Amino acid sequence: MLPAAGPSPAQTCAAVLVTAVLLQSVCVAVTFLYFTNELKQLQDTYSKSNVACLTGKEIGDFIQNLDLTESEDRVADPCWQVKWHLGKLIKKMMSRSYEENVSAVNAEKTMTLPHDDRQQPLSPINRIAAHLTGNSNRKSSLSPRIDSLARKGSGQKISNWESSRKGHSFLYNVELRNGELVIPQTGFYYIYSQIYFRFRENENEDSDFLSQIRNPKQLVQYVYKLTNYPEPIMLMKSARTSCWSKKAEYGLYSIYQGGVFQLKKEDRIFVSVSNGDIVDMDKEASFFGAFLI
Repeated sequence: MLPAAGPSPAQTCAAVLVTAVLLQSVCVAVTFLYFTNELKQLQDTYSKSNVACLTGKEIGDFIQNLDLTESEDRVADPCWQVKWHLGKLIKKMMSRSYEENVSAVNAEKTMTLPHDDRQQPLSPINRIAAHLTGNSNRKSSLSPRIDSLARKGSGQKISNWESSRKGHSFLYNVELRNGELVIPQTGFYYIYSQIYFRFRENENEDSDFLSQIRNPKQLVQYVYKLTNYPEPIMLMKSARTSCWSKKAEYGLYSIYQGGVFQLKKEDRIFVSVSNGDIVDMDKEASFFGAFLI
C-alpha cells in the first residue's frame, strides 16, 4: 500500500491567500468602524459646543459690547464667530425695527396736521425770525390802550418798533403790523422781550408828577397773543417793584423774559407795559423778537 499524500503546493498557496484576504477584510472593517465612531463623536461635540455658544449667560453682555470684543485670538475661535454673526444680525434687526417705528410716527404726525400748517424744513432763505428794537426818535411809541374796547388787557401796548434793518433790527418772513408780529406758519416759537425803565429827575417837571413816580411802583412787562378769541391771551408776565430815593438822580431798571410757545398761522404777538411814562426806547436796551425753532 502507498502512504497518504499531503496537500499539494497549490492547495497550500490558495489557503494562505484566502487567509490573507480574510485578515485584510477584518482589518478594513475594524478601521471603518473605528473612524466612523470617532467622526460621530467629533460631530456631536462640535454641535454641542455651538449650542453652548448660544446658551451661555454671557451672550447678552457679548452682544452689548460687540464692537469691543474683537481680537486676533477670538477671530480664530469658532464659538466667537457664531456669537459675533448672531450679534450683528440682532443689532441689524433692532435698528431696522426702530427706523420703521420712527417713520410711522412721523408719518402719523404729518397726516394729523392740516395741509397749510405742516412745517417744512427751513433754509436760510425762508427762515422765520424777527428782532425789533426801540426807537427813541418816535415820541408816540406807546398806545393809550392795548386794542379796541372789545379787547381787554393790561398795560399799554408798544406800537412803534424799529424794524427796517437799522442797527440790529430785522424781519425775515414775518410781518409787523401796528406793533404786532404776525405769525406766518404754525409751529413752536421762542419769544423774548426786554423793556428798559428809566427815570431821570428834571427840575422843570411838575412836582405832582415827580411825587407820583417816586412812590413804590410795580414795573410790569406783558407779552400777549391775539387769536380769533375775543380777548388777548397773556403768554408771559414779569414784574419788579421799584422805589427811587429823593436823593437819586437816576432810576434804572430792565425786565427781560423769554419762552417757547406753540403759535398758529395768523396769530399775532405784542408787548405791553405798565408805567409807560418812564419807558426808555433805547435800541440796545428795549427790544422784542421771536423765531421759529
